[in-house]
Amino acid sequence: MKNSFLPISRRRLLQGTIALAGSQVLPVFGMNNSNIKATIDSGHTFPAISPYIYGGFIEHIGNLINHSLWSEVLDDRKFYFGVLEQAEQKPADRRAAMSFVNKWTVIGEMSAIRLDTDRPYVGEHSPVIHLDSNNYRGIAQNGLALAGNKAYQGRIVLNSSDVKKVLITLIWGESKQQRQTVTVKSSKDWNTVNFQFSPDADTTSGRLEIAAKGEGTLRVGAVSLMPADNVGGFRADTIALMREMDCKMLRMPGGNFISAYDWKNTVGDPDKRPPILDPVWKAVQPNDVGVDELLQMCQLIQCEPYWCVNTGFGEPRSGAELVEYVNGAKNTEWGAKRAANGHTEPYKVKYWNIGNEMYGHWQRGHMSREHYVTKHNLFADAMRDVDPSIYIVAPGGFVDEMTTGQGIFIEGQPQVKVGSDRDWAYGMLEGSWGKFDALATHAYPPEGKRFNLETGKLFDVDMTLLESVRQPPDRVRTMVDAWEEYKKAFPALEKGSVKVFFDEWAYHFQDDLKGALAIALTLHEFYRHTDFIDMAGYTMATAWMDFNRTQSTISTKGRVFQLFNKHYGVTPVAVNGNSPQPAPQYPIGGDQPKVNSGSATYPLDVSASLNESGDTLIVSVINATRSTHDLDLNLQHFNTSKQGTCWKFTGKSVDARNQLGKPPEVLTTESKFDTQGPLSIAPLSVEIYHFSAA
Repeated sequence: MKNSFLPISRRRLLQGTIALAGSQVLPVFGMNNSNIKATIDSGHTFPAISPYIYGGFIEHIGNLINHSLWSEVLDDRKFYFGVLEQAEQKPADRRAAMSFVNKWTVIGEMSAIRLDTDRPYVGEHSPVIHLDSNNYRGIAQNGLALAGNKAYQGRIVLNSSDVKKVLITLIWGESKQQRQTVTVKSSKDWNTVNFQFSPDADTTSGRLEIAAKGEGTLRVGAVSLMPADNVGGFRADTIALMREMDCKMLRMPGGNFISAYDWKNTVGDPDKRPPILDPVWKAVQPNDVGVDELLQMCQLIQCEPYWCVNTGFGEPRSGAELVEYVNGAKNTEWGAKRAANGHTEPYKVKYWNIGNEMYGHWQRGHMSREHYVTKHNLFADAMRDVDPSIYIVAPGGFVDEMTTGQGIFIEGQPQVKVGSDRDWAYGMLEGSWGKFDALATHAYPPEGKRFNLETGKLFDVDMTLLESVRQPPDRVRTMVDAWEEYKKAFPALEKGSVKVFFDEWAYHFQDDLKGALAIALTLHEFYRHTDFIDMAGYTMATAWMDFNRTQSTISTKGRVFQLFNKHYGVTPVAVNGNSPQPAPQYPIGGDQPKVNSGSATYPLDVSASLNESGDTLIVSVINATRSTHDLDLNLQHFNTSKQGTCWKFTGKSVDARNQLGKPPEVLTTESKFDTQGPLSIAPLSVEIYHFSAA
């Protein structure tokens, strides 16, 4: 490896300059380029990578949390939908299916069922079953997913008149041997009774029946059924995988959901928490996975919680009370309520996101920028009065985000200018300085589309694979361009005390190698801006798994996150090359950065770092093409041993994926390599090379 290039500044590295050595270094844009050279200057370092770059985001969007992380088998367990005459079919539409729940149906005559709205156990009503002395009457729920040879524990809240016994039956097959019945006692007062089952075969069409005979009535307040190996109510399998993922920070519980969320409905006895219809995603939430559960989940998976606060329909007092519930001493008003709910010690949550996308007209409680700045300041002051140590993140709404449809679209004004009335981040910087520690930004670039700056509309583009997977890192670059403009308007940003949390981002929602390559390229772009990007939250964190109601495995996207989380370094170092990225082919602005993302090693993307002790140089190379490319490395200020270790992540096609019940199609292999020769970078691959100091 020849010492042929000189180190240059980071700005020039990021701009992909080609003026490195006059006419000797020309851009090479051919997809079969076999003469790609990169210089890695270990003597030129940059601010450390925040571990929170490996963060995630989850939201109560439909059944996402309830059906992935939470172990409850039953839907609508507190009877929001009452009791139906017959079961409904799950809709084929993906969006509608996200909110679909199994509902309770009648056993016997429908006329025997009424809903008590005068004395409900929880919520607006509780079912009352008028019994018959000769025939069993009751309620049932179909479509249950059960794992064979696993114990299940349940509970039921009920009261009755003139009923001596209630039969609860779990069915997981057609034969008499594939059902179990337990008998529970009821009384005239509401009481909770526990029961257990042990199915011996898997099913996705199980059935739970609750029935009785008699002359009186049977009231049911709430029912629950969970696998006995649940961990604080969470699924043992998915919690183990989330722990394996080593998520560094988790933003929750919204998202758009947060702006109509009342956290006070989610604490205390789970059976007494009212089920509510979330007006954002049009889904019923049982409120079982509430404040305490989510914070305890973070403890289980050992990640930093990052709580999003409702500034839509919410108000500052509620935000302050939430901080006190979470962080207050047990002798405070809300700390005492937390202690009474079984959690004596404060959770000590440091990171708080005040509001989600409040610049958006789709957000519940949306208001003008001028009014929202005042509301944010009221929240920040009230919350810091309770706990002055908290770290506050405010909704940014950078000009790139506002332009490309993430913000408010106004016909005839597609391009949002820095400092204009539609520049939400400018308003926050101007009116709320000192009331936040970081600004949040979000990006969901639509695949295969570009934004027209003149019409404000998206248009379809026939993209190569490489162009397509560079869409999300290019959106990181548009945010960087906006940040540079904000620094001109607010010079105090140069001090670096205000950071950016890229706390929602995603692209290509299929779980395959193409999506993984896009993730890898985006991580590279985050590494290039460690001076101010301090956190990233992948949407959704559950996408790191492929799962159904009883099984789970790490997904393709999860594996690429693991690759970087485990094997990439902590201190970025300068990377330069002889093959810069192509110049932009679209007008600058919106989703087109001034300089395309990536390193000057086109079509490869190279990023490098040192480990914490500085005795290992890590070089990450992404080849998002279908051809092999050779890469000649020139290592400066680092004497390497002759042999290194490589981790290669790849599959046979962009559609390759890892899914339940099938052999994995995308694998990570570990091997040794000769550090003195050129590297051969496989097609459709992410390769991380470790060079140990000699």
